[in-house]
Amino acid sequence: MKRLLTLLIATSACTMMSAEVADSLSLNEVVVTGTRSATDIRHLPMTVTVIKRDQLTAEHQPSILPTVMREVPGLFVTSRGMMGYGVSGGSSGAINVRGISSGTAESGAGQMMVLIDGHPHYQGLFGHTIADSYQALMAERIEILRGPASILYGSNAMGGVINIVTRQAKKDGINTNVTLGAGSYGTIQTEASNQIRLGRFSSTVAAQYNRTDNHRPDMGFEQFGGMAKLGYNLHTNWNVSADIELTRFIASYPGSTAAPLVDADQWITRGIASIGITNNYGKTNGGLSLYYTFGNHKINDGHTPTAPAKANYFRSEDALMGITWYQNAHLFKGNRLTIGLDYQHIYGKAWNQVMATGEDLAAMVNKRENEIAGYIDVCQDLTDWLTLDAGVRLDNHSQAGTEWIPQGGLVVRPMDNGELKATVSKGFRNPTIREMYLFGTKNADLNAERLMNYELGWRHRMDDGYTYGINAFYIKGSNIIQQMPVSGGKRFMNTGEIENWGVEAEASCPINPYLNIHANSSYLHMKNKVIAAPEATFYVGIDFHKDKWAATLGLQHIEDLYTEVGAKETKEDFRLLNASISYAALKNVSLWARGENLLAQKYEINAGYPMPRATFMGGVSVNF
Repeated sequence: MKRLLTLLIATSACTMMSAEVADSLSLNEVVVTGTRSATDIRHLPMTVTVIKRDQLTAEHQPSILPTVMREVPGLFVTSRGMMGYGVSGGSSGAINVRGISSGTAESGAGQMMVLIDGHPHYQGLFGHTIADSYQALMAERIEILRGPASILYGSNAMGGVINIVTRQAKKDGINTNVTLGAGSYGTIQTEASNQIRLGRFSSTVAAQYNRTDNHRPDMGFEQFGGMAKLGYNLHTNWNVSADIELTRFIASYPGSTAAPLVDADQWITRGIASIGITNNYGKTNGGLSLYYTFGNHKINDGHTPTAPAKANYFRSEDALMGITWYQNAHLFKGNRLTIGLDYQHIYGKAWNQVMATGEDLAAMVNKRENEIAGYIDVCQDLTDWLTLDAGVRLDNHSQAGTEWIPQGGLVVRPMDNGELKATVSKGFRNPTIREMYLFGTKNADLNAERLMNYELGWRHRMDDGYTYGINAFYIKGSNIIQQMPVSGGKRFMNTGEIENWGVEAEASCPINPYLNIHANSSYLHMKNKVIAAPEATFYVGIDFHKDKWAATLGLQHIEDLYTEVGAKETKEDFRLLNASISYAALKNVSLWARGENLLAQKYEINAGYPMPRATFMGGVSVNF
């Protein structure tokens, strides 16, 4: 709560300083995540944060997640090194919002969803997100919806969604960018992209290569990735597009400091491809798309230095094939009706492969599931200052059965550019193939996890560019899948509960045309503590841009971060100071540098995995 008080004091100071700013900024933000079509954020009852490309690229981070974690109150991402999140044992990259997590295969897998252009992206067998897939090279902007989004996106959108809206050339012509960087622990990051727009045709092609030794032995990471997106305007009202994103990474992890491992290596390939067609006739607009998410994993879980080497690799492959259709109609003034249908085919297979011979052993699991759903959402401006929104989804899963998902909210606009928002929404998550059918903890009789979210928020944007917002929430969940002791071991069961409440606040204050200060803070109370969910966070950032110079400075405070719960409960407090600077040395050439953890803090996010002290990167970016 002290962090929230600090933020309120800071926002008051920004209010006084912002009166000196002469230039007005654009006040209206248009988002697609809350409705599947472009909608003014002022008319949405849910909480949505938008991070634009210039914010994502300001620090030359190869991943979107460090920026998302700093810019979104109540959101936290686990990490274990300078670069690379990994999968399986000792991995990181779990995305936690308000104590609801994308998690791991062992607990809470898939309670938070990542979308790429509105299409689900997660591991089909284990249900969790793959953090190393979410690279900045593909993103035009990021839209983060805190709170359940299951009415539009179904299972796994239980705690919210991160929607990566991919890049698309906007101006006629050809533009190419190449960025090269190197830094601490043998880290190298490279990226090249090309964008073309010629008449009705547009394309974006990008590729990258990243690698690092990280700060501990046997913790190397190497990644190849790329994306391609093609678009064509068939007609004034119709557009067709196709895209593919691929990543291949090799990650090693050394085990915890208390239980070191050798030969713990992972070879992972992930991808998503889609093709779609959209229409826009003014009073009605919509789209139809087909997507295919796929992955192939080869994992050596490693062994202690004194134990014999593993004889087998753990192998798995998975896929999500889906079709989504939606159509919006404005039937009369102030009205928006959205209807949609979703179909998803989920596939997962796991087996062991003999290291010495390459022989594949019998499959431990080979399952296919289907999910089909329909939804309807109605938004109506009753007056100039009042908007109501209500909708429902009917979702049927071939194993878990049928689920009804209601949602309702209202927006009150008592003044220009100020909104009071209230939402009641349900989220759910179906059990994964791993939870039902794989390993000794499996349980084919699992039911869906469920929660209800109640939220009240206020947001205000002033003519001088100053903005601030605050929201409070209460979450009550049941049927949470947990591993519970049974005779002879453990078993997944629907026994867990969630009861969380909290407050989040954020503000942005332009001091003058060159300098902007922005801050956010969150407080979270959890009846049942969750790993990787800090109770209090605070971030303040300063952005400077003038002539050839650009710089950012950010301080993040994390308090009461749980790295262990239960009888061995452990919490961490730490402060991270990060900075970046760039200089346009020539017309098309800029030099850049960044430093992280400049205070050289000693801390852990994953228990037993100490984070690096101060690290540095520098490089060059060329546009032509």
